[in-house]
Amino acid sequence: MDFWEYLGSRHQQLLTDAWQHASAVFQCMVLATVLGVLIGVVTYRSGWAGSLATTTTSTILTVPSLAMIGLLVPIVGLGVPPTVIALTLYGLLPIVRNSIVGLRGVDPTLVDAARGIGMSGPMRLVRVELPLAWPPILTGIRVSTQMLMGIAAIAAYASGPGLGNEIFRGLASLGSKNALNQVLAGTLGIIILALLFDAAYVLIGRLTIPRGIRV
Repeated sequence: MDFWEYLGSRHQQLLTDAWQHASAVFQCMVLATVLGVLIGVVTYRSGWAGSLATTTTSTILTVPSLAMIGLLVPIVGLGVPPTVIALTLYGLLPIVRNSIVGLRGVDPTLVDAARGIGMSGPMRLVRVELPLAWPPILTGIRVSTQMLMGIAAIAAYASGPGLGNEIFRGLASLGSKNALNQVLAGTLGIIILALLFDAAYVLIGRLTIPRGIRV
């Protein structure tokens, strides 16, 4: 059976795996974005706090993904829980770092002007600082998503959802007639999903970032 015949015979399962893979990455990115921006907001005004946040999240990223999931399995079990926790933790670094950089890069005169017209601290943050810091934050989200697309495949090791199951099945049956087709289908599926997500982020950037800021 060649690759195209394999796709034709397994297209329903592949579409299901692709949907689960995309859904897991999307949900974990939402969590990572909320946590990452919140950490950035809390720490960007302090040099040592910002450094601590960046160092901590970068340390998490140095832990091998297979080891991370393996350590989580005895604590939270198999399936979705270790996948969500691991992907959310791995997605933090680019978002935290870019949130801190973006917020620190806001022109102080604009913040002073907002203060001068009577805006409170939370209002200045929401209406002035975060919108101006949004371009680097969005870049961090894009980088995190691309990383998590690949890392999510390892979730199959703990019975997690996604295209990693196809890859692991192929690797476990090396030498069989469909082993290469399984690995290739899972890998190409992840690449296609990554490109689709990135195209969506480009569109979001065009819709949410004013032209003057983009320039």
